[in-house]
Amino acid sequence: MPTPLTHDDPVALGPFRLIARLGSGGMGTVYVARSAGGRTVALKTMHAAIATDPAARTRFRLEVDAARVIGEQFGARVMDADPLAETPWLATEYVLGPPLDEAVEAGGPLPEQSVRALGAALCSALGQLHRSDVVHRDLKPSNILLTAYGPKVIDFGIARAIGDDRLTRAGVAVGTPAFMSPEQATGQDHDAAGDVFALAGVLVYAATGRGPFGHGQAADLLYRVRYAEADLSGVPAALAPVLAQCLAKDPAARPTTAQLAAQLHDGSGEFADHLPPELLADIGRRAADVWRLTPQRLPAPTAGPETAGGTTTVGRRPSRRGFLALGGALAVGAAGAGAWWWQQRPAARGDAGTTDKDGGAQTRNLAPLWSYQFETMMLTDVFGMVVPQGTDGMIVVPMGGYTHGVNPRTGVSKWRVYSEESGWQMAVAGGRLYGLTLGGETDDGIGSAVTLRTVDPNNGKTARTLVRFPGTNNELWTHQLLCVTDRVAYVAVGDGKEDGTGYLMARQTFTIRAADLRTGKQLWSKALPARPDNSKRLHFLTARVVGDRLVTLQEVKEWTVHVVVRDASTGAVVWDRPYDIDDPDILRGVIAADGDHVYLGGSRLRALRLSDGSVAWQSPAGRAYSPPALRAGVVYAVGAGAGLTAFDADSGKLLWTEKGGVVDGASTAWQPMLGTDYAYYKNAALLHAVSLTKHTTALTYQTSSTQFHVDPDAKLLLGVNSSNLTAYPLK
Repeated sequence: MPTPLTHDDPVALGPFRLIARLGSGGMGTVYVARSAGGRTVALKTMHAAIATDPAARTRFRLEVDAARVIGEQFGARVMDADPLAETPWLATEYVLGPPLDEAVEAGGPLPEQSVRALGAALCSALGQLHRSDVVHRDLKPSNILLTAYGPKVIDFGIARAIGDDRLTRAGVAVGTPAFMSPEQATGQDHDAAGDVFALAGVLVYAATGRGPFGHGQAADLLYRVRYAEADLSGVPAALAPVLAQCLAKDPAARPTTAQLAAQLHDGSGEFADHLPPELLADIGRRAADVWRLTPQRLPAPTAGPETAGGTTTVGRRPSRRGFLALGGALAVGAAGAGAWWWQQRPAARGDAGTTDKDGGAQTRNLAPLWSYQFETMMLTDVFGMVVPQGTDGMIVVPMGGYTHGVNPRTGVSKWRVYSEESGWQMAVAGGRLYGLTLGGETDDGIGSAVTLRTVDPNNGKTARTLVRFPGTNNELWTHQLLCVTDRVAYVAVGDGKEDGTGYLMARQTFTIRAADLRTGKQLWSKALPARPDNSKRLHFLTARVVGDRLVTLQEVKEWTVHVVVRDASTGAVVWDRPYDIDDPDILRGVIAADGDHVYLGGSRLRALRLSDGSVAWQSPAGRAYSPPALRAGVVYAVGAGAGLTAFDADSGKLLWTEKGGVVDGASTAWQPMLGTDYAYYKNAALLHAVSLTKHTTALTYQTSSTQFHVDPDAKLLLGVNSSNLTAYPLK
């Protein structure tokens, strides 16, 4: 639901009085606002610091122009705008309907008649743009709002005139990988045929609940978009060949929007006639909710209020552990004119409760605390992963181009600096924020040595350079800061020419190294296996020091994971064991380990002895488990079809299984997150909070996040997907 205004939000912009916040991202903030006559609008602004950039102002003006071109029938009607104001703003109608991704998450794939009607209407919307020589370039389910009168296309932050490349760098992909056209994925010109390709991907999603090229990291998606055949399994038989021609790699082989519309639907009936009853009911509820919004504003902080630039006034010193390093997960999401609606999910509208089946406490459906919308940006973070550790002062979001400092209490960006580090190149330890320093671009692809620095979380700037790694090239994007202890940093660094692809190449050599943070001296270096040209996977998924062991989950080759445990003081491999896992990306969380065991999920839950890698215990066959979490001698994991389960860490004895809940949608694709009273995990489109004493679900939150991380000092659970960072209370 909308969140209260902060103390420093303006009272009004133009003729509109601000009512509430709908979201804030790297580029600006979106508000609910009302005109003097009572009309409710979504009002998008640009941050003042960004507005000083002429190119950013030009993009904002083009976004306003594109929103006007598509018109109110197919887009959110532009009520007013002032792109020349000190704080540029755009006011559009408050659309009364969910985004397509939310509708599918909540109600499942749409029936064929709905998909056909939706596709024909979107053909008309895109045709309106194309006739005005404008292409959208970021059509995806979250940019399509469903109303009873037809879909509305929003978010024109990267739209542009056909043939105009003044704001686009050659060879750079811009947009959302899962729904890019092949030509867009290679940084080539994306014209009307590219929008048709994206539209077909959207319709595959509407019909099946997944995109035509699956899911995963951006680099993998881009590869499939360019070279793999679209997966149309689950698409109705009569519809599949229609969409297949739209997904042709050759733009010339795709139909026009008019040709596609004729194959999809004859145009008979009202749009609402083709929608499922549940979706129509949700649209009706949203129409009622908009009138219940009343202005609310948070008071100013009583001590040391932060300025807009993220500095702290005299009288309040930041906590020694006053920051959080959060890697930008696929930093290609878009924040646009409709960014406000994602918190308008059904479960976010109130505290309605339901009694669980065993008669226990009621399950309360609650709203997230805030959502930070990632800006649309060039695709530099192609191996995105998230590696946070919690404190209460600042959330630092490195996105492979810009790094943002986000206030954990409000979700508001407090500073933004250019920094090429991505999430796998920053870490937090002992109250300090560390980052590997990358170089710029040279003609020959050879830069200088990689260095390790500490970063000031109050402004994102370098505080001190600690270590220089000789024999490395800081122009490579594939260096990794694996983990840091109070004295030693562990890194995977490479040497060799960077040829502009951002991928690993056979001629590049990589090593895993340890360095003393106090002296800057390198302690040891060990070679890593060579990779073939154009490898798109990093060497390591995650790492952790446990006692005198460095425990790593290493991709010894692409998609092949091993648990590799090294002597932390020498780098020598103590043991190496294969980890049979279908999707390595679910392993990017914190390794569950203690002084005796390393705990793994997969086809079974296993405890491997830290000393030699032998199996200490394993769960019975027949049930898959998520990566586990460990606390106080108890191993917690999500079991497929079982929900949250708890095992004794020493013996493997099953202690308890979640009871009284609906567990069919229990996701094993991420480890459970542990609070004081609850353990959290994703179940279908909900985040479940399971009581650690009653073993029943007590709280739920609607979520589109795919990865979750704990910030214990700020008492936050942070969820991340390709577009948003969302905060939930950690209890």
